[in-house]
Amino acid sequence: MTRGPLSRGRVALAVGFFAQGAVFALLVTRIPAVQDRYGISDALLPAFLAAVPVVAGVGSVGAEHLVKRVRPSAVLRWSQAGAMLALVGVGAGEGFVQLGCALAAFGFGVGMLDAAMNMLGVSLQRAYGRSIMLSFHAAYSLGGIVGASLAWVGAHWDLALVVLYGPVVAVLLPLSLMASRWYVDSERGGDKGTEQGGASESGAFSGKLLLPLCLVMAFAYIGDSTVSNWSAKYLQDVLGSSEQLATVPYNVYMVTTLLGRAVGDVGVRRFGAAAVVRAGTVGAALGFAVVAMAPGAWGGIAGFTLLGFGLCVIVPQTFAAAGRLFPHASDMAIARLNIFNYVGFLVGSPLVGAVGDAWSYRGAMLVPMVLVLVTLFYASTFSGRGRYGDGHERSRAVDVG
Repeated sequence: MTRGPLSRGRVALAVGFFAQGAVFALLVTRIPAVQDRYGISDALLPAFLAAVPVVAGVGSVGAEHLVKRVRPSAVLRWSQAGAMLALVGVGAGEGFVQLGCALAAFGFGVGMLDAAMNMLGVSLQRAYGRSIMLSFHAAYSLGGIVGASLAWVGAHWDLALVVLYGPVVAVLLPLSLMASRWYVDSERGGDKGTEQGGASESGAFSGKLLLPLCLVMAFAYIGDSTVSNWSAKYLQDVLGSSEQLATVPYNVYMVTTLLGRAVGDVGVRRFGAAAVVRAGTVGAALGFAVVAMAPGAWGGIAGFTLLGFGLCVIVPQTFAAAGRLFPHASDMAIARLNIFNYVGFLVGSPLVGAVGDAWSYRGAMLVPMVLVLVTLFYASTFSGRGRYGDGHERSRAVDVG
């Protein structure tokens, strides 16, 4: 494929990642407002929140089967539109039934689009012949920052949820649909098929072969959910910060995640995926250790900053590694791997909370540290046998962008 379509496809897919980051952040950062609007008790709230990643896992499975019949670009296009409209439904509903339906639709759409956009990212990286996967996730992080900032504006001005969500979706929906015209699907041939296609170079598709990456994905999201759900509480209750200062760690974490992903592809091209993942794993573990031992608020902030730089490379490279491990069944592998994104999200916050209540919250920060370190045992998996992102990339003479 010529340079032009691939370059346009890369920009278009980055727009999709950006839109998803913004939409997801708009929901999760306004959970208190959703709770107030619908009168959800503190006891019932976890059930509503847990339902979203559970249904998202179902959506990811649905994407695996759907891409056997239609292109991932079509799955991404329409599932992203559905998720955006569901977000408006969350803001416009009037009762528990409407909220439940809107959250279910949102979760299902998110599961499908998360799987589809990473399928497209992996196939586009293969076409480029060099690491570009981190740049897509950087766009997601940027979208998350924009979405969280817009949510802050909505909270500051006490805007109704539908007043906040409606205009944002009115901008992002046509933008993403327009960009989707330039999505690039891989010329996969047997890739749609799956098990048989995967057998030609990687042996029959087996959960055992994918399991190490599934564990890495789950543990990375346990670490990520620890930051998103516990950083503010930890800083305020354990390290004695003010309420205002307690909001800083997650914001810093989001920024460092963006910065790390923005430059991460360069590191992969220069040193190889396995080396970058090892460095990120060590950095994330050190970050959790600093947080656990921090004498005060600023020490905790330093730890969460290091965490952002460390964790940010693991998830994108895990998707890329699945694409290399199953070159002719990458869509199926990515859809199944994506489920463990939601497993980690579901497990992380309750796990840290349980350990914190039973022991101490400083000790609880060591749990995701140990889990993330497991990635070191599987780092060689990230090298793969493909020619992109493993330190043995194609010559610049045939580089496409």
